[in-house]
Amino acid sequence: QVQFVESGGGWVQPGGSLRLSCAASGRFFTIATMGWYRQAPGKQRELVASIVSTGTTNYADSVKGRFTISRDGTKNTAYLQMNSLKPEDTAVYYCNRKPAWVDYWGQGTQVTVSS
Repeated sequence: QVQFVESGGGWVQPGGSLRLSCAASGRFFTIATMGWYRQAPGKQRELVASIVSTGTTNYADSVKGRFTISRDGTKNTAYLQMNSLKPEDTAVYYCNRKPAWVDYWGQGTQVTVSS
């Protein structure tokens, strides 16, 4: 059974920080490439960061230098540290495998950046 449970979102002022967590269930985690995605109102869901099982990371240009993705295989958990947040980072954030399993999206966690 595959399940993703995201947490850690909230409201933050521009320039602030948040750390998102994603608890994954299933035996795939230690070998899968994991990704953090986001969907802003009226926009398509986009991949913002990914991390392979060996730890290599990749970021969308819009978040490069501000966001850091990490993973803990002992806890089946992925993280997204978000610094220097901007209003345009406002979105619902999801985690999933990369490429995503379309049938297993979680509820996501809302991130709102505003003053």
